[in-house]
Amino acid sequence: MSKPEAETMDAASVETTSQKKASSKKSKLPVNVPRGQPKSKRPWKTPKQKFSTIKKTVNRLSFEKKVALRDELRYIKEKSKEIKSQRKEAAVQRHQRRVENAERRLANERRSEIVQVIKNPSKIKRMKKKQMRMIEKRDISQVKVV
Repeated sequence: MSKPEAETMDAASVETTSQKKASSKKSKLPVNVPRGQPKSKRPWKTPKQKFSTIKKTVNRLSFEKKVALRDELRYIKEKSKEIKSQRKEAAVQRHQRRVENAERRLANERRSEIVQVIKNPSKIKRMKKKQMRMIEKRDISQVKVV
């Protein structure tokens, strides 16, 4: 063999060894082999990956995409704040209406009462307990007396 032939042979042998290494690396990658019953008798446990095999870096977003994402998040936050404020306002209005209705109901009850003024205080002393419980004090300037 001449020198150039030997060099080409060496180059060819280097290529074949690198191909063998590459193919051996490929064979080490996990192939989907059906799993049997694990020794621990816990079939729900999945096989763990080595930390070195997990891809850690993610593709970075471009500046335009970052800006668009930020704008979208800002828009979503504004909308959610708006919805929350509307709900709060509706709750306040419902509460206010409930209070006003209660006041109106109480005023109507007071207006529709039949009132009898007790002018003689000795009558109160002669009353029984049940009758005493029925007595309520009122401001007669606002109440219509019958």
